Amino acid sequence: MSFDPHAFLAIDHGAATSSVALIGRVGGAWRLIGALAVPAGAGIDAAIDLLGRRTTATDPDLAASLAFPDGDAAALPRLEVRSQRPRRLAIVAGSERALTALLATAARSGWRASGASVETTDPLAMSRLLLERDVDAILAGAGDPPGPQERTAVHELAALVAAAAVRRPEIPVLLAGAMADGLGAFGDVSARPGEVLLGPAARSGLPGGGPLAVLLAEMAMPAGDPRRAIGPAAQTLADVLDRRIETIVLGHDASVRVVAAPSAGGVEANADVAVVAGAAVAPEEPDDVVVDGVLHWSTTVSDRHRLRDRMRELRIAPWADAAGEGAALRMAAARAALVRLAVATPEMSAGPSPDIILTASGAWSSVPAPAVALALVDVIRRPGASQLALDHARLLGPLGSIGDDDERRAVIADLADDLIAPLGSIVTPAGLRAGKSAGTLALHGNEGVDEVDLVPGGLELVDLAPGQTAIAEFRFRDSVRLGAKGRHFAIDVAGGLGGLVVDLRDVPLRLPERADRRRDLLAAWQSALWAGSDL
Repeated sequence: MSFDPHAFLAIDHGAATSSVALIGRVGGAWRLIGALAVPAGAGIDAAIDLLGRRTTATDPDLAASLAFPDGDAAALPRLEVRSQRPRRLAIVAGSERALTALLATAARSGWRASGASVETTDPLAMSRLLLERDVDAILAGAGDPPGPQERTAVHELAALVAAAAVRRPEIPVLLAGAMADGLGAFGDVSARPGEVLLGPAARSGLPGGGPLAVLLAEMAMPAGDPRRAIGPAAQTLADVLDRRIETIVLGHDASVRVVAAPSAGGVEANADVAVVAGAAVAPEEPDDVVVDGVLHWSTTVSDRHRLRDRMRELRIAPWADAAGEGAALRMAAARAALVRLAVATPEMSAGPSPDIILTASGAWSSVPAPAVALALVDVIRRPGASQLALDHARLLGPLGSIGDDDERRAVIADLADDLIAPLGSIVTPAGLRAGKSAGTLALHGNEGVDEVDLVPGGLELVDLAPGQTAIAEFRFRDSVRLGAKGRHFAIDVAGGLGGLVVDLRDVPLRLPERADRRRDLLAAWQSALWAGSDL
């Protein structure tokens, strides 16, 4: 924003859902006035008009101070982001080892990737891969320094890629690691419409996937893509709140996972960001892995063929059939997507429990907030305690697109409380022994002390309203892991729409092999946090 308006619109055009939020300056600070979500493709101007008219009807003086006294919000400045369909990357490598690293790096950088190596694929098949019509970019890579198998392959592979690039001059080519030595095979790259870029080799275990992952993400997503903007927004929020924040955004086309720690000692921190197309809630063509994953979490009876059709229907019409079995399908698909996201980002699960787990997704729109919290802790399981929260107005994407760091920090600092809808707190001890009781919980709050007996294998739900805080004092019969190892813990907890959830189930979660027993158990857990649900 190049000037100082009284209000602006934050708009996130998603693949399945578009959201619009009205942000206004009230009392010298930015505040969330209202927000709406509509199906993607629906008229966003109609949603803006409705939001403006509701504001005027509710508080005419506020609407007048925001400079649209007649309810006409359409002329307000807009902070707008738009999700792009994940693009396809063809990867060729000098060895199977290099190919594995490149595929893993691309998979967390927003690409739909497929690849081949000279060790297992002949030149004709590799040429066919590079020339497929839906390929949007080419990545050719080798180790740096190259391995024994790669030394002789680098120049031959560069010649093959250069020949394919002649047939597809419009698409960019990235030469990673030792493949940079083959740049001469491309001749005068300045005359080529598509760029020829040089990049580092893939390195496993580096935060954010390493420099190659950052470069691939910039190639995969334009600056106005909300999935790219969530990283800066999450890092700024972590700095503003001085909290370690994990952000999980499940998308129709791709999902995002971000771990951000507050900057310290004058050194600016950078969030660890992964954009995983393979973790889409509704993939374009659900393969056996996707179908089996959804079946694993389903609370309704369905065969593989019918479920595959229903996943295709969810892809085509994400807002249709959103109640009853449709809601159950969404929750199963969301959990399965979370599993694929966790598998693609194992290093993010290895650290301690974050202070806050923040989530957003159109998949959550048809279910109550406590059920959202349960879906998260079913999959993302660590011993420890965290607050759970929802980016209910989908502000992370638009706010993260603010290019100026100071301006972004100022806006997010004002909006932090409005941005986060508290779902509650989750406490997950690990190492519990089976038995009638694992110990007791005493919740010390403003209204006295509540005592709860802790039964292994289940969920204990304790009422704790949004805005309330308390101290949860745990006394276990045996030593458990809860951040540290011990029997006696005192933990600060905050309330929310789901209250305090003490998760006494296994870490990781172990479900019955038999489908009927698994469905019954999942339904029982879900019904405890979903009032009126018969799923």
